[in-house]
Amino acid sequence: MQNFSLGVRQACRALSLSRTVYHYRPDALRDEPVISALQEAAERYPRYGFSKIFQILRRQGHHWNHKRVHRVYCLLKLNFRRKVKQRLPVRNPAPLAVPEALNQSWSIDFMHDALTCVRRFRTFNVVDDFNREALAIENDRNLPAQRVIRVLDRIAVNRGYPLKLRMDNGPEFISLALAEWAETRAVTLEFIKPGKPTQNAFIERFTGLIEQRFWIFTCSER
Repeated sequence: MQNFSLGVRQACRALSLSRTVYHYRPDALRDEPVISALQEAAERYPRYGFSKIFQILRRQGHHWNHKRVHRVYCLLKLNFRRKVKQRLPVRNPAPLAVPEALNQSWSIDFMHDALTCVRRFRTFNVVDDFNREALAIENDRNLPAQRVIRVLDRIAVNRGYPLKLRMDNGPEFISLALAEWAETRAVTLEFIKPGKPTQNAFIERFTGLIEQRFWIFTCSER
């Protein structure tokens, strides 16, 4: 245009370029809400892909087009798999305190042990932090995340769902299945810091009592 003194219309016609494209100026602030929502969801669910994060945004009430969300998702480079070891997000649990009523906070944890025949087993323990009531002790050789969810649903039939679940960072607890279960039932998952079992002291004390009594029972049988 500068060299041949052409107008915008003539230059766009010569280059087969739409004048709309020529005059388009992207709005940098237009995608700010999408960016903040995507970053918040990706930080809370670091193992989720685009489809699951998009479903979370829809459940939160956002009605952005999937193509727009995917464009921003790629601009943030959230679609690239990290080659390094996956690290847990920062855990800032609330201070350990006794709840004021039932079903406000449950603590869950696993316990490992072995029988006299050297056959190992696991127990999944659930305790209400308000009165230290043992809600469930599930025993089996293998207790995956789906089994954990089934036990929690079984407790909720007669007792209802808790407001919060306090747990460590075990593979069954950071799984996608448990995160989806908590999302649909409005249950907050509160993870303690790695290597800080004192932040989950209620269930740790309960597990210690079980181990002590099991050891006494085993010694008496021998």
